Amino acid sequence: MSEVMTGQSFADLALPAVVLKQLEKMNFTQPTPIQLQAIPALIEGKNVLGEAQTGTGKTAAFGLPGLSAIDTKERATQMLVVAPTRELAIQVAEAVAEFGQQMRGLEVATVYGGAAFGPQIKALRGGAHVVVGTPGRLLDLLNKGVLNLSALRLAVLDEADEMLNMGFIDDIETIMGAVPNTAQRALFSATMPPAIRKLAKTFLVTEAGEQPLNIQIAAIEKAKATIRQRAWLVRGLSKMQALTRLLETLEYQRVLIFVRTRSDTMDVTEQLQASGFKASPLSGDLNQAQREQTVAQLRSGRIEILVATDVVARGLDVPEITHVVNYDLPGDSESYVHRIGRTGRAGRSGEAILFYRNKEKHLLRTYERLTNGTIEYFEVPNAKELSAHRQQKLQEQIVTTVAGGQFNQLNEIIAKMQADTGLSAEQIAAALLAQQNLQRPLIVADDPAPRKFEERTERRGKRDARDSRDSRDSRDSRDGREKRSSRDRRDANVEFDTYRIQVGREHGARPQDIVGAIANEADMDSRFIGQIQLFDGHSLVELPKGMPTAVVRVLQRARVRQQQMGLELAPGEQITRRPRPPAGERPPFKGAQRRGDNKGGRGNPGERRARRAQ
Repeated sequence: MSEVMTGQSFADLALPAVVLKQLEKMNFTQPTPIQLQAIPALIEGKNVLGEAQTGTGKTAAFGLPGLSAIDTKERATQMLVVAPTRELAIQVAEAVAEFGQQMRGLEVATVYGGAAFGPQIKALRGGAHVVVGTPGRLLDLLNKGVLNLSALRLAVLDEADEMLNMGFIDDIETIMGAVPNTAQRALFSATMPPAIRKLAKTFLVTEAGEQPLNIQIAAIEKAKATIRQRAWLVRGLSKMQALTRLLETLEYQRVLIFVRTRSDTMDVTEQLQASGFKASPLSGDLNQAQREQTVAQLRSGRIEILVATDVVARGLDVPEITHVVNYDLPGDSESYVHRIGRTGRAGRSGEAILFYRNKEKHLLRTYERLTNGTIEYFEVPNAKELSAHRQQKLQEQIVTTVAGGQFNQLNEIIAKMQADTGLSAEQIAAALLAQQNLQRPLIVADDPAPRKFEERTERRGKRDARDSRDSRDSRDSRDGREKRSSRDRRDANVEFDTYRIQVGREHGARPQDIVGAIANEADMDSRFIGQIQLFDGHSLVELPKGMPTAVVRVLQRARVRQQQMGLELAPGEQITRRPRPPAGERPPFKGAQRRGDNKGGRGNPGERRARRAQ
């Protein structure tokens, strides 16, 4: 819960004595602003529309008044909370159960996809007073006739904007449609896009036309945020090199790294583990037990770094997270707010680090507006600075070891070595340092200079767009073929293969979108991209024969119009090509094999479409 206090106590909010007793036991004394306004309104029977960031105490804002209205002698569901993810549902349920610990006989049930129906059905049929669940599973239980809402007194939509982003709007409308008219409703969200306001208007306005109490806390909390935001322009080093340097030199307690896809969580984790970091992935590929175990290990310190996607990290509440790294930027600005909200919890300070490319720089201004903050630009430690850091750390370890150790036997070994070999103590120490240097170099090789390509990214994108506009003029309307202008390839005399990508007209793709994604992500000059043919659900594109495996992997993950390319060879399909002009001097690939850790084009907005099992 946030430590932004109001000067009033929970005793002033007309909460029952049994609830106040538990709050005192938990050392909750003063309510946060959202609690100060929401609790009395809900106790008085009003509907509430709350706009507040994660970490402002929303769970207590609806949980405490909800518990106050429950009659534990009545074995029926009296409070329903809908949450976007399993993790958040579990955390809300645990918090509500703890708030009601002094309420004799209180039963709290958590229902979510990915877990067996049996225990959840048993809990509901046993008359759980509070049910917290994800939309998909709640809808399934409603359709099975297991979830009975006839005795419901309070229905809560928590993190409504995230449920909208994840595609649950239809499920939510069905669930809320099953809520009795006599029940109170509350909706809490970090942002209020039009669809959420429409939802609020539909379900929060009473039959008598009474409007909900609209509580807005987000702007106040953002202004008081203690999260430092810093951004690094990806150039010179790969993102993985930069990440490992930062993790080696930062003073952190726990780190949460956001990547774009589930496969990326594994790739980044494996590379971090190979570098000696205690890292673990958190993705939808893990079953619920594994995900819960991973979060528990993060809390206990057995792992220090979590690599996750937006969806599964939603609602993650681990106060020890001191740093959030946006390894891949999110596809929408709201997800950025949710991401950095994982640090700076409970009044602590935190730091959010962004890796961005030139084409993404405009997003940083949007993030600043949303967070009422400033994003600082910085450079990751260079080779000289990293060398100095490693040498200093080793020196400190040696001093600490000497201060606390007894070395009589070791001194005897050194003396014997000197006598047997004629070596001095300094020579022996230098040899031991040389062995240490083999494991982790104390003198790091100089960094490569930033490639000219990285300095021209924006100009190249504009040039590709112009070239693609020219190509549209040569479109063949009869068969849908869209040919790139031959002047793009006047210096390229290479053999082409035809590739198929899973992006087409129905995704809004244009030739310049495909050219830009391939040129930027594969580090390939646009002159070596052949003709492009668009279809409704896919496209064909000509690329040079013998592309390195690393390049193919990059392009498989790259995105066009927020759709993953899924690049694959299409030997049975061909595009009629114009005669190719004479050869040029530039090779088709400029270090693309070194870019295996770059993850693709524009991001999927927070993995919008969560699995139905959610």
